[in-house]
Amino acid sequence: MGGSSGERKKLKLLAVTACPTGIAHTYMAAEKLSQAAESLGIEMKVETQGSIGAENVLTDNDVREADGIIIAADKDVDRGRFVGKRVLSVGVSEGISRPEQLIEQVRSAPVHGGGGGGGSAEAASTGGGGGKERSLAYKALMNGVSYMIPFVVVGGLLIAISLALGGDATSKGYVIPEGTFWAHVNAIGVIGFTLMVPILSGYIAYAIGDRPALVPGMIGGWIANTGELYDSKAGAGFIGAIVTGFLAGYLVLWIKKVKVPKFVQPIMPIIVIPIVATTALGLFFIYVIGKPISWVFEHLTDWLSGMTGTSAILLGAILGLMIAFDMGGPVNKTAFLFGTGLIATGNQTVMGMCAAAIPVMPLGQGLATLIRRRLYSEQERETGMAALFMGLFGISEGAIPFAAARPAQVIPANMLGGAVAGAIAGMASVEDAVPHGGPIVAVLGAVGGVPMFFLAIAVGTVVTALTTVTLVDISERKRRGRPADGVPGGPEPVLAGVGVGAGSGAVGSGASAAPPKAVGSEASAAPQKAPVTSAPAAAAPVASPEAASPEEDEVLSGYLTEQTVKVRLDSADKDSAIREMANLLAATGKVNDVEELVRTALRREAQGTTGLGEEIAIPHAKTDAVTSPVVGFARSAEGIEWGALDGTKAKLVFMISVPEAAAGDEHLRILALLSRKLMDTGFRERLEAAPDEAAVLEVLREVR
Repeated sequence: MGGSSGERKKLKLLAVTACPTGIAHTYMAAEKLSQAAESLGIEMKVETQGSIGAENVLTDNDVREADGIIIAADKDVDRGRFVGKRVLSVGVSEGISRPEQLIEQVRSAPVHGGGGGGGSAEAASTGGGGGKERSLAYKALMNGVSYMIPFVVVGGLLIAISLALGGDATSKGYVIPEGTFWAHVNAIGVIGFTLMVPILSGYIAYAIGDRPALVPGMIGGWIANTGELYDSKAGAGFIGAIVTGFLAGYLVLWIKKVKVPKFVQPIMPIIVIPIVATTALGLFFIYVIGKPISWVFEHLTDWLSGMTGTSAILLGAILGLMIAFDMGGPVNKTAFLFGTGLIATGNQTVMGMCAAAIPVMPLGQGLATLIRRRLYSEQERETGMAALFMGLFGISEGAIPFAAARPAQVIPANMLGGAVAGAIAGMASVEDAVPHGGPIVAVLGAVGGVPMFFLAIAVGTVVTALTTVTLVDISERKRRGRPADGVPGGPEPVLAGVGVGAGSGAVGSGASAAPPKAVGSEASAAPQKAPVTSAPAAAAPVASPEAASPEEDEVLSGYLTEQTVKVRLDSADKDSAIREMANLLAATGKVNDVEELVRTALRREAQGTTGLGEEIAIPHAKTDAVTSPVVGFARSAEGIEWGALDGTKAKLVFMISVPEAAAGDEHLRILALLSRKLMDTGFRERLEAAPDEAAVLEVLREVR
């Protein structure tokens, strides 16, 4: 406010860098862009989506204040966060080779309209200051939903098809004869549905706590969905999975902050953290959370039993509310089993109320994606079509992805529509002779009062759809109405995968092809990094716990010593250079099989060159041919052809070797540190000019 005009108009840019392997090029591009911005007097913050975690994550406030965003990536990066902003998308190599031009181009880049992206509904619907934690929670939820969707769709459609083509209506519901082809198809679908809940929980946890959180998240989700473990007739369903996902993710983050001895650090992410978190979360859910769920199930059943003599309309509305609330959770199961139990007594009207409410949620959410398409991403619309199909066969779980993504809008809409459908069915005394719901039961002759049954479903579906789009629209208007957003309009959040450094594309980053990388979490074995920005404070060297300790003389945590430095390589080609570097490392006594180390490094080269350009190569190997992490460095005066993207020969060669069993993400951390620092031209010049091994080591002490 009080600054000069020049200060007020200072350009603020953001960037996201990522490559398929998430290693060196990610950090090289980040460093190059940051350096270019600083030289041009531009403020820039860069988010890296590397294999050791999404670092320096862009917050909602960052995006709100930005004048443009550069995405330098060779994998999917979700752009939903950047609706209404100028976005320039290029390959990661362009971020390395021409950062100044990208900064110039982004000023006139097209404004992203949010076709396939999504924003943070939570951040959008709250007051100002939607910061990192709020954004992280939302993106984590979206990450879990995006990975759950295929299991819902595949499992639900296989169950629906098998019931339609191979099922028979019986007093026990639709039964498929055992041993038949359709029974096997149904069993495959049931597996998909069984995995749906732990997948949701696991990938919520993954997005928060990175790889170490995946196992406790998934096992926690399985426990949440297995009521027998805590004396409940029904599991906690998708709501329980959301709870266990967040508990697992934040528990792992907390454990990561615990300082442990250096020799324990490599096994923390693969042994210690998963075991401790899984055990603690599992026992906590069974003994603390599970008991209330069992209590709710028992007392809801008793309460419903006392209502059988009351108004049929009121009972139908209550059952509809319960059926629609958690779709497979304890509240839903209580209502369903209550109706099922009364069939044997000759009272089929209660099951008729439940049967009318069961398909309303998936049908309503599917209809909503058709009548207000602009509010939904392409993946959501496709999921909506699948939900419509599942709804016809009484599979209420088809609406779970929508409820998990937008609980504040979807669950109330589902409950209202379910209550209307149940009330109409109760008023008309609709009967259902089998414990199943949806139009399929009427088509196969199990329903009494078919016209009113279909009317109840139709009215409930329309109410659900209209309520959903109304609530979403209200949320949308609130988001558009916030002056700080600067966004004239855009879609609500999407279900596509989230950023977590891998690319399935939910809200917040790319998460897909690779397992989704976590949003906003550091890798478990990696120390906290300083932000990659052009601000002076952010330009400080990255410090590891070892660097901050009394061991000030160590280079790369002690993995690189004067013994593993060679000022002049004798080799003239890549294969020979790798062998020469392997022999250099062997002098430390940490290599027990030089030939295997060479073979492993060459196999890595066959997957893609480790020539990074700028006359740099960083071959690396993860193998039990070494007994502990070791790093070597050598120079080549003439340069060695390494297949770098920019065509330069490698004159600065680092070789990183870590053991397979206890590596964790250590080699990725070392790569990240080196890649960033090597983008500093002055550092490279000092490295090239150092006259001997001791001088080289002194320069390398700058890598922190």
